[in-house]
Amino acid sequence: MKKFALLTNYSKDKRLVYTRMIKTYITENGGSYWIPRYISEPDKDGDQRYDFSDMPGDIECVLVLGGDGTLLQAARELFQRHIPLLGINLGTLGFLTSAEKSELPKCLDSVLDDSCSIDERMMLEGVAYHGSEKIQMNIALNDVIIARAGFSRLVELKIYVNGELLSIYNADGIIVSTPTGSTGYSLSAGGPIIFPQTDVIVITPICPHSLQARSLVVSGEDRIMIEIGRRRKTQKEEAMVTFDGRSAQELETGDRIEIYKAQETTQLIRLKGRSFYQVLQNKIGTA
Repeated sequence: MKKFALLTNYSKDKRLVYTRMIKTYITENGGSYWIPRYISEPDKDGDQRYDFSDMPGDIECVLVLGGDGTLLQAARELFQRHIPLLGINLGTLGFLTSAEKSELPKCLDSVLDDSCSIDERMMLEGVAYHGSEKIQMNIALNDVIIARAGFSRLVELKIYVNGELLSIYNADGIIVSTPTGSTGYSLSAGGPIIFPQTDVIVITPICPHSLQARSLVVSGEDRIMIEIGRRRKTQKEEAMVTFDGRSAQELETGDRIEIYKAQETTQLIRLKGRSFYQVLQNKIGTA
């Protein structure tokens, strides 16, 4: 690979130390780079915004400097372009990123000489409905989360798989995650760790009021529907759906969210000699 796009989280690289280092290294080794125009006004989620409208069509790799949040943002904004992403961690945990900043020369060499590999990662598509009206449609690499909003109380969530009622949870919310997202919020909520190339979807309740509630693992071909129920006759439930923690949409009793495997995938670059199990051991401390 010789033609790169460089996406920097400027709050993580304020003085552009690593951005300049990468630009210099790429040009000195026969490569070229393109940098999207930075839009000063943040989006509604408070994230940095970038203008990809004039992105060259021959870009072979997007180098993402930041943390997991920056990589998730890049995945959502660029999924239709089908370009591999290489995350370089400038944050804290950086579970989804492929390299640490201390590994910069080595990881750039791996990409420049094509000794790296590319993993295809499942994405989820979600559509929220209010009656017959479609009120939100979005995509996620990690997870789609439906959680309570407003007053501090549980929300009733009816879970359907392929049109059949599977379970009803009274909980703080529910996480529907990809295998990639299984090491994120789902793991913190008690969900299982799933190997990234497994074709499954994980459904994990958040703080359910039950002794029996557990995560459910369903086929990647299944279609999940979650309906906001009503626990009090005189009061509508209030909830919110987010996609990778962004694009929040308010929901109420009777609203429903349909979630299924997206046709698109995210391509993540994996460096030579780096396995998922090594990352688990290094980042989370388990194998």
